Amino acid sequence: MLFQNARIENAPPSSFRVEDGKFTAIGPELKPLPEEETVDLGGKLVLPPFIESHVHLDTCLTAGDPVWNMSGTLFEGIECWSKRKDKLSREDIRQRVHRAVRLYAAHGVQFIRTHVDVTDPSLVAMETLVELREELRDTIELQIVAFPQEGILSYPNGKQLMIDAVKLGADAVGAIPHFEFTREYSVESLNFALELAARENKLVDVHCDEIDDEASRGLETVAARALELGLYDKVTASHTTAMHSYNNAYVVRLMRLLKMSRINFVSNPLVNTHLQGRMDTYPKRRGITRVKELREAGINVSFGHDDIFDPWYPMGTGSLRDVVFMGLHVCQMMGYEEIMGAYQFITTNAAKTLHLGEGYGIGEGRPASFIVLDAENYYDALNTNAAVLASYKKGRKIAESTPGDSRVLF
Repeated sequence: MLFQNARIENAPPSSFRVEDGKFTAIGPELKPLPEEETVDLGGKLVLPPFIESHVHLDTCLTAGDPVWNMSGTLFEGIECWSKRKDKLSREDIRQRVHRAVRLYAAHGVQFIRTHVDVTDPSLVAMETLVELREELRDTIELQIVAFPQEGILSYPNGKQLMIDAVKLGADAVGAIPHFEFTREYSVESLNFALELAARENKLVDVHCDEIDDEASRGLETVAARALELGLYDKVTASHTTAMHSYNNAYVVRLMRLLKMSRINFVSNPLVNTHLQGRMDTYPKRRGITRVKELREAGINVSFGHDDIFDPWYPMGTGSLRDVVFMGLHVCQMMGYEEIMGAYQFITTNAAKTLHLGEGYGIGEGRPASFIVLDAENYYDALNTNAAVLASYKKGRKIAESTPGDSRVLF
């Protein structure tokens, strides 16, 4: 099949051929082969499929059940979720994850890293997501992080539950140092998590310093251990909102370690703008990590949704456009070129975070996975909230949409 008149990643119109689920040719002068099916994309934007770097599928679509988070804080959200966990079952999780995945698919997402709470003696969510990972692999590829929502050292039998979750099939080991009871527990939990990952050859994704307290400095421990253990870019620090409040003298010193460690960062602009700064009067902090400065230092940063209609965030549709749109605003990255290239936060940068390797992206010999947006470039796509017209997974169309027709009658 030959796709013509495509603007691949904001480039001038070109063409590409898909055979046996792979890109076999890409260029401006491709001509149809005898009897070859052709698709004229009409100058629309073609991008690699979107990637969700950070979400909690096990908690999605549970907002208000059994209670609402009235304060809008991270900590009340954890309390609400601890009450909801009593109702967890395989069928409950399966139904909600299937609904969430369909939302994502409609918005061009084909890869999802989901954090799954393992502070649950039954580990029912982990077991169910491992099953769903296999079940959904032809449409949505799931990567699972064993996430200790209530702590590793601060939750009964927390270490063993993490070990058991890895044995069940987790792809990555998580931690939550800022929620541990003490600074000593925080450091010990990180040492345990990264050493477990190194021993079991797993990735790492830490909920790191998701708090406004500038004394919360788990990030330096994560980066130091990533460096010492040789894990490097297999490690991700998610949120790091305390970095928003660090004094600049400390950040200058920290940046050297961050660059040496080569770790990834994930920022969640929608949810952290909502959650952070809740204890402030005025001025109120935005609570987003230093995305622009990290990027300027050559450090990989991707964006994630984090939550979809759950105890921490009462909205969400699975649209990563909303995430990028908010992120550019709160990080003050609104220059023309910054906007044009912002899709990288949810494509190529996210692929590095998930460690997807050479199998991701638009290139000859790679799997023919791509999306078509109803715009000529990403600036226009972001500005107009352009629809994802089609999503192809290894050459097979898995989602499509028809833009609505609105008219002004004057």
